[in-house]
Amino acid sequence: MFTKPVLLVIAHGSRDPRHAATVHALVRRVRSLRPDVRVETGFLDFNIPSVQGVLESLAAEGVRDVVALPLLLTRAFHAKADIPAVLRDAPPQLRIRQAEVLGPSPLLLAALERRMYEAGLTPADKSSTGVVLASAGSTDPEAIAVIAEIAREWRHTGWCAVRPAFASASLPRTQDAVRELRALGCARVAVAPYVLAPGFLPDRIARGAAEADVLADVLGPAPEVARLLLERYDEAGVPVLAAVGA
Repeated sequence: MFTKPVLLVIAHGSRDPRHAATVHALVRRVRSLRPDVRVETGFLDFNIPSVQGVLESLAAEGVRDVVALPLLLTRAFHAKADIPAVLRDAPPQLRIRQAEVLGPSPLLLAALERRMYEAGLTPADKSSTGVVLASAGSTDPEAIAVIAEIAREWRHTGWCAVRPAFASASLPRTQDAVRELRALGCARVAVAPYVLAPGFLPDRIARGAAEADVLADVLGPAPEVARLLLERYDEAGVPVLAAVGA
C-alpha cells in the first residue's frame, strides 16, 4: 500500500523507440531504489501513456497527491510552459506539485564521468583529455547559461579543458568544439552527451563527434540519475502543499 504522493515522471517523448525504452529503464531503476513510492511515467508527445491520460487514471483510482517531475536537464520552454499547462488541465481532485528539473546537480556530473569511464577513459587520462559537453540546445538564455556554467565547473575537476556544444538552436556545434580542443593541444578529445535518452538530437551529437577519440553514452538509467529523480521528489515536499489547477 502506497501512502506517499505518486511520483509522475514526465518525459518529452520521441518517435525514436530508444527514447521511451531508456525512460522506462530509468523509471525501473527508480522503483528499485524506493519501493515505498509509486512511480508512473507520462509523455508530452509521440509516446503513450500521455501525461493527461496518466493523471486521469490516477484521479479515477482515488489518488489525491502527485509530484510531477520533469525529466529535463534545464529549465527551458517545456519546464516553464508546456508542463505547467498540462498540469493545469489535470482533474481538479488531484493535488499536484511540480518538482524542479534535474540539472544542475553534482549527481549529473558524477553520471557524466561514469559514462566517460565506461567509454574507456580512466581518471589518469583527465589532465590530457579535452571534453565537449554536448547538449541538445535551447533558445532559452537561462538554459544556455546553465550548460556553460556546468562546463566551467566540470573543468575544475581536472580535465584538460571542457567546452559546451549544442545540437540545435545555439552554437558551437559538437564538431566545432572538438576542433577547438584539438587546436588547444589536448592529447585526446572526448564528447560527453548531456542528454538523457537517445533520439534525433543525440544522434546529431554522435555525428558531430566523428573526429573525437571518445564518445560517451547518453546519461540514461545511470544510478546517479535515478538517485537524482528521488532527490527532486523529496525536495518537492511530502505531504504535498500546493495544488495545480485547483
